[in-house]
Amino acid sequence: MARLKETYSKEVAPAMQKKFGYKNVMQIPKLDKIVINMGVGEAKDNSKALESAIRDLEIISGQKPIVTKAKKAIANFKIREGLAIGCKVTLRGDKMYEFTDRLINLALPRVRDFRGVNPNAFDGRGNYSLGVKEQLIFPEIEYDKVDKVRGMDVCFVTTAKTDEEARELLTLFGMPFSK
Repeated sequence: MARLKETYSKEVAPAMQKKFGYKNVMQIPKLDKIVINMGVGEAKDNSKALESAIRDLEIISGQKPIVTKAKKAIANFKIREGLAIGCKVTLRGDKMYEFTDRLINLALPRVRDFRGVNPNAFDGRGNYSLGVKEQLIFPEIEYDKVDKVRGMDVCFVTTAKTDEEARELLTLFGMPFSK
């Protein structure tokens, strides 16, 4: 479970310190948190869709998600302010490392026609985001119990100052970036 956490202290941190020449161990970037967001557009018409998405996200993350509500009313999308339109979960500590391990080693290789994740999806401040098109790539989700295929956004928040440092951190964790 905490294999990735041990890998960080034994292999990743020394490699980062050597490559970037950090003087202090507190300067070495680390994974801060992971935010998994699932937007459920059909929740405005069907409340069961949101319940199903919450159940799936809870199984995937091992933690109870919170319901996200619309900030503004948008007439074209038939959304009122305060309407529940999705769910999200923030992972930290052991659950974060365990999820990262499952995502990299189990889920991503199960994606059809997988050639690696986009290496350009950094935000300029050392955070990385990736979109997953279907929740079925996670082995915990039972295919028969899924009512609809839904995607999700996974955002890795790091303490890195630059994209280069964050890319190196995720590469050392085993993130399969495409060439």
